Amino acid sequence: MTDSIASEASYLSPRYAHLPVDCGGAAVRAQCRHLATVVTISGSVNADNLDRVSEHAERFILPDKPFVVDLSGVKRFPAHSVRLLYRLEDACSAAGLEWAVLPSAAVSRALLITREDRTFLTVASVHEALHYFADVNSARRRLLLPLLNKIA
Repeated sequence: MTDSIASEASYLSPRYAHLPVDCGGAAVRAQCRHLATVVTISGSVNADNLDRVSEHAERFILPDKPFVVDLSGVKRFPAHSVRLLYRLEDACSAAGLEWAVLPSAAVSRALLITREDRTFLTVASVHEALHYFADVNSARRRLLLPLLNKIA
């Protein structure tokens, strides 16, 4: 009887789970979707783990793939943690990628406090970000279609 329960439980659990990486109080999880790479960060981002969180998130900035950083699960985000967003913006700019931020209330507060010249594309959900990137891709295709017809 125990064997059937164990095998049934293993059948229900995902085989290749993408477990979050613990970065000293913040959990970082990445998921590659069709339209973008989504990195979800939850917990607390502070001076102690800022570099580890940044480095781990930057690893998932892939060529020719828009990037979404989901910070909706971040509970503590002091003002100096905005450097995380600056580092991600610099990495995405260097790669020539579009990116978006899904902020939590703590992240939004930190952005208001810092009031830097930089602005970030903020979205209300990951679904909204993916929809935005799909619209951008469609617009590019519409622009290229007349050119392809002239060549063919």
